[in-house]
Amino acid sequence: MSLKGAKKARPVMLQGTSSHVGKSVLTAAICRILRDKGFGVAPFKAQNMALNSFITPEGAEIGRAQAFQAEAAGIVPTADMNPVLLKPSTDSRSQVIIHGKVFGVMSAREYHAFKKVAKGYVRESYRRLSRLYDVIVIEGAGSPAEVNLRAGDIANMGAARIAESPVILIGDIDRGGVFASLFGTTALLTGAERRRVKGFIINKFRGDKTLLKPGLDFLKRKTGIPALGVIPYLKDLLLPAEDSVALERAETDKKGTGNGAVRIRVLRLPRISNFTDFDPFMCDRGVELGFIERPSGLSGAHLVIIPGTKNTIEDLIWLKRQGFDGALKRHVLDGGFLAGICGGFQMLGRSIRDPWGVESSVKKTDGLSIIDADTVLRRDKKTFQIEARIKAPFDTGASVKGYEIHMGETASSAPPFAAIKKRNGKPASVKDGAISADGRVFGTYIHGVFDNGPFRRNLLNSIRGREGVRVRPAGDYPAEREKALRALALAVEENLDMKALLRIIGI
Repeated sequence: MSLKGAKKARPVMLQGTSSHVGKSVLTAAICRILRDKGFGVAPFKAQNMALNSFITPEGAEIGRAQAFQAEAAGIVPTADMNPVLLKPSTDSRSQVIIHGKVFGVMSAREYHAFKKVAKGYVRESYRRLSRLYDVIVIEGAGSPAEVNLRAGDIANMGAARIAESPVILIGDIDRGGVFASLFGTTALLTGAERRRVKGFIINKFRGDKTLLKPGLDFLKRKTGIPALGVIPYLKDLLLPAEDSVALERAETDKKGTGNGAVRIRVLRLPRISNFTDFDPFMCDRGVELGFIERPSGLSGAHLVIIPGTKNTIEDLIWLKRQGFDGALKRHVLDGGFLAGICGGFQMLGRSIRDPWGVESSVKKTDGLSIIDADTVLRRDKKTFQIEARIKAPFDTGASVKGYEIHMGETASSAPPFAAIKKRNGKPASVKDGAISADGRVFGTYIHGVFDNGPFRRNLLNSIRGREGVRVRPAGDYPAEREKALRALALAVEENLDMKALLRIIGI
């Protein structure tokens, strides 16, 4: 069913009535469905604002969601799948990444003016992808009905115009008001934009779908646009979340087995990044994972993790104001385990300096002084896929894989956590992180380190051994992700009018 003889790919774009309606996950599902039908398919998101990012094999930084969508499509992720990535460092400023590399830091107003330039990068990436694949599944950002942002838009209808793409509009019924959201969104589009919308998808439905028929009929009469499907609310699938909206109820979304579970608590920092680092724990039996914002949440925790952040100094100041400083030190003194990933590792040290204002206007602050280390934030970002060997006591006898994304350089007299052997496929010899003599406190720049089952098993069983709890094997995270992808694709295909979708795409 390949269309390789075509001059360019057939596009289809998924837009939403708002953020968090399920665009990322449904894009992944359609990529997998089309791949299974024999098409060469790739994801594309022109502009992504997200703090969950991924490093491609060539060292380019893209949105984590596009890497997952590429996985669903069975292809290697590239920078062209997300040509513009915005990583907010404050409420009003973002780091702008173009084709996987840092371009600069801009205010919202500065970026709005820059979009005329960014449009050229988007068009360049789309054209390259279009020459390589049969179908491009494009994901929008936020909502196309943000009339204040219509001028110069490259994320929604602007991207659809570049790709000459039909649009499917998604509404989230779980939040309520889905018919008003779909109708209101189409009403705010221009006539030309409205003509691009070829169908609606209602996502995250619970209950009897027949009860929706009067509403769907009403929507069709009012807009002339048909509903292509109603996708059920899919629970307990190990799928990565796109943004921190997914953490809004994280303190109550703890999973585990009660007594005897290894209790892991992750600090939900204001500018938390790459929180998908902790997804692998969700596939381990006897593990309870929760995100916390108050020191009281540390009660009973065996392992506490300070995650990555886009603004290390200001999130460290927040952490201290919340009272975590003393609480974390007491946790360690009481025999608990403490880990820091990337910015969290920097916080564990004695000091953090930002002399060039890379992330913050605060030039220097004291760290937690739990690990003997000092960090300076540099102007250049390090972005590598890596292979490393974890040091004792968690040495697995084999390499682990992950990726680095950091502006900081950390000097430490403590033993390293790992020895990096490869960066972007080339030999390297770099010491990473730091670890205490007893192994209960460690920090690392390696994102994705918990994806490695043998390391995760050694870590969890070290905790279990100290607590007198039965050791367990690690869950098979890659197998669980693949299982979730298959279940997602099956559910979407069963509940979507695939004939209509393929007709809209033109295949």
